[in-house]
Amino acid sequence: MSIQADPNEFASKRVLVSGGTKGLGRATVKRFLAGGARVVTAARTIKDAIEGVEYVQADLTTTEGSEALAKAALERLGGIDILAHVIGGSASPAGGFAALTDDHWLDELNLNLLATVRLDRLMIPQMLERGKGTVVHVTSIQSVLPLPESTTGYASAKAALRTYSKSISKELGPKGVRVNSVSPGWIMTGAAGDFLEMLRKANGGTIEDARQFVLDVLGGISIGRGAEPEEVADLIAYLASDRAAAIHGAEFVIDGGTIKTV
Repeated sequence: MSIQADPNEFASKRVLVSGGTKGLGRATVKRFLAGGARVVTAARTIKDAIEGVEYVQADLTTTEGSEALAKAALERLGGIDILAHVIGGSASPAGGFAALTDDHWLDELNLNLLATVRLDRLMIPQMLERGKGTVVHVTSIQSVLPLPESTTGYASAKAALRTYSKSISKELGPKGVRVNSVSPGWIMTGAAGDFLEMLRKANGGTIEDARQFVLDVLGGISIGRGAEPEEVADLIAYLASDRAAAIHGAEFVIDGGTIKTV
């Protein structure tokens, strides 16, 4: 999918995208680049590098990895104007809550909550010094619509991130830093395919059976499909842009109508 972008929208802006090498993260990096931004991102393994992007090889689920990315961002770009926290995912097994060990829980919390908290703590102070900056957290509709078969830990961590985002928005807004969150539903990425394969192996049947199982648990998607990564990335870019200057402390759901309640 191709999204039309103003090539000057983010001219002179310095953007940090966490987890920007695959799926939604990669689409977000490309969207900011298309808008003229300078972009830095990190991942455990750098593959298929995009020209013009500053890469840092780091494990953001660790304190050391977060510190390495923050240090590189400040040294290479001289500061960050926009933080887009796209990092997230789940590798926990199927089998319900009893299948999750302490290690599974810690992995989910480190990837889906604490990686973002650490980077905020390292990067937002330089925004406060300038009295200006923008932060976008990517949560998930699973924060309010969890899938108990396999993502209880992930959903819980994203729910905590949702609350954290709202809390710091109250603190940072009066100081010139806008904070918003994007809550996607099903996104058509490689990680989504891996998740379906994990369910297929655990429950038997085909990939289509696994896909239907997820849709049944979610109650269906009104528009009949998941979102493309580029569509979610465009929403992230909008909230980070000056066009959204009056939007703060808000959560934007992009789920194709999956959540059907008010």
